[in-house]
Amino acid sequence: MRDQPGNLPLHHWPSHGGQAAALLQRFGLPADHPLEDISANLNPLGPPGWVTGYLAQRLAGLGRYPEPDYRAARQAIAEHAGVEPGQVLLTNGGAEAIFLAAAHHAGQQALIVTPTFGEYARACNAHGVRISELGLLPSTFDPPAAALLQAAASADVVFVCRPNNPTGTLLPVALIEALLGALKPGASLVVDEAFIDLALEAAPLTPLLQRYPALILLRSMTKFFTLPGLRLGYVLADEGRIAQLQAQQPPWSVNHLAAELVPPLLADEGFARRTHQWLAGEQPRMGAALAALGLEVVPSHSCFHLVRPGAAQWQRGISSIVLLERLLHQGMLARHTHGFAGLKGGWLRLALRDGVTNDRLSKVLNDCLC
Repeated sequence: MRDQPGNLPLHHWPSHGGQAAALLQRFGLPADHPLEDISANLNPLGPPGWVTGYLAQRLAGLGRYPEPDYRAARQAIAEHAGVEPGQVLLTNGGAEAIFLAAAHHAGQQALIVTPTFGEYARACNAHGVRISELGLLPSTFDPPAAALLQAAASADVVFVCRPNNPTGTLLPVALIEALLGALKPGASLVVDEAFIDLALEAAPLTPLLQRYPALILLRSMTKFFTLPGLRLGYVLADEGRIAQLQAQQPPWSVNHLAAELVPPLLADEGFARRTHQWLAGEQPRMGAALAALGLEVVPSHSCFHLVRPGAAQWQRGISSIVLLERLLHQGMLARHTHGFAGLKGGWLRLALRDGVTNDRLSKVLNDCLC
């Protein structure tokens, strides 16, 4: 007898978005079942149209090693972020940045604010970092400020995500500063800002780098520019911290093509403008549309919404697992939440797409919730 999908062991659930095969198999659907992917949080406007031609023109560079310090890429990032080049470390996607931050505190104690991206715990486990977790408040996912500051005071490294994945919530700058003030000497506050370029009303943290050497900001370029297969990210921190992190990084971890793309990507102001216009229109529109369907919707600052069936829908037997399966049958791949601490699959994460796809999702959801 096939296992009931809601009771599957955790390792049977895909660990990231964009992984349809396992879910199709578990719900008895064919591997070629047509799907619209709303499980991966990627900019639907990208990648920029010029990227393919630009990369093709630089294939000859594959015959030599990349520049060891990625000077041009780091300079472009520094100018874009308003920091010095010595405060920038180029990385093989955001994932390498997370693992470098964990390696920096190998064998020490980490605090992870959950529910959040599972790679923080994985990176800590890989480097022998002991983990304590502190949960955001249920349903609203607001931070328990007093408890957070108290727990941070005894940690060697604190991991937070801003905007948080999967909730879309945003820790205020004042709380970030309070956390930095609560840290013991030598500790770090790692703020994963993978979605900061896809966020609404998000005050920047980069000005804090001048006053707080303990602050480490992690950034991803793959989500904003829709280049997840290329792997491109970076770290912003005090120059001393950057040097320490770089000492943990394998040489040439970022390939030639990825490094060459950084300056023109950051210079493409037209793409950034179109993206921000799309986000400013579609994000609140879809949040209101989802709530109008009777779903419980967590107020989000980013390009995705965390939702679950409302009370009336639960009474009719529509759980998040039921909704996930119905969406799959209707050709929509949502992100389950079994891998996020504390959520236990009780919510679904829905990524924003273009207006036509978002309207189609609203219609499919309406059908699935009836």
